[in-house]
Amino acid sequence: MIQATRTQPSCHDDARINGGGATALAKKPQVTLAAKSTSPISPNHSPQPRRNFPDVCYELRHKIDTFLAEQIDDKVLRGVQSQVSVSMEVIEEALRRYGPGHLSLSYNGGKDCLVLLILILACLPAWTPPTPPPSSDANAPPPTTQSSDEAPSSSSNDLLPSEPEGHKPLQAIYIISPDPFVEVEEFVAQSAEQYNLDLVRFELPMRPALEAYLAQKPAVKAIFLGTRRTDPHGEFLTHFDPTDHGWPQFMRVHPVIDWHYVEIWAFIRHLDIPFCDLYNQGFTSLGGVTDTRPNPALAVGGDQPKFRPAYELRDDDEERLGRDR
Repeated sequence: MIQATRTQPSCHDDARINGGGATALAKKPQVTLAAKSTSPISPNHSPQPRRNFPDVCYELRHKIDTFLAEQIDDKVLRGVQSQVSVSMEVIEEALRRYGPGHLSLSYNGGKDCLVLLILILACLPAWTPPTPPPSSDANAPPPTTQSSDEAPSSSSNDLLPSEPEGHKPLQAIYIISPDPFVEVEEFVAQSAEQYNLDLVRFELPMRPALEAYLAQKPAVKAIFLGTRRTDPHGEFLTHFDPTDHGWPQFMRVHPVIDWHYVEIWAFIRHLDIPFCDLYNQGFTSLGGVTDTRPNPALAVGGDQPKFRPAYELRDDDEERLGRDR
């Protein structure tokens, strides 16, 4: 049975749509903390008053523009600036091809799709629909606006107007694992509220969840994924890849495919983006309760080790040491 709930408006460490599973949330393991960040959203976090969607997008755009304009000596942050520029070009290209009304985000509250979410929202204020060619017939009705040759025309609700009325939030799908962490579930709900996501949740395996989502959202032609090169099935991906044979058909868009682990965390921490508290407990890649534990590379101590926070890990190849699959 399909169990789908929708938050309107209400966010995968692994966004593998060619044979992998989805990540998610459940009971909190007993882990001793070695360090605490100032920016996680915790279960006791007081929710902020809802802000209208255009304000959220413009604020993030200003934050990104300010970051890109900074003169930075740190080598990692300079690399992040370059990565942000490339990723935003990919997102802008997706907006040109499809328009916001035909795009969605695979979101599970993980660090990679969180960075992607921030970048997508920051791109929306600058997006404008293509201008159609003028008609030679003076009596012809005004032409409709098309998002691209690849997608049907977008309604005015797809735009980001100066007034908030009638604007559609970013569409997103959250595929819940069979054994989710409570902390992840709470962070997804809180961040979806914070960023005004139109989030649909499915407690299904990935393939039937995607089939159900596209049946519910037939206008969606492309889905943004937070997959990175070092993720399973990520080695040969490009910025735009159609789904594999036998899978629901849509374009997979991978704006952060070439980001490194340290760059993801440098972006989150430098821009002070709230993140799931599990990352402060030594988890570096979030799956389900039964297949995910704190990363042993971050352990400090002996029989009952403490764990340093995820952002202290440096090596891409060690990111998934806490994952059984």
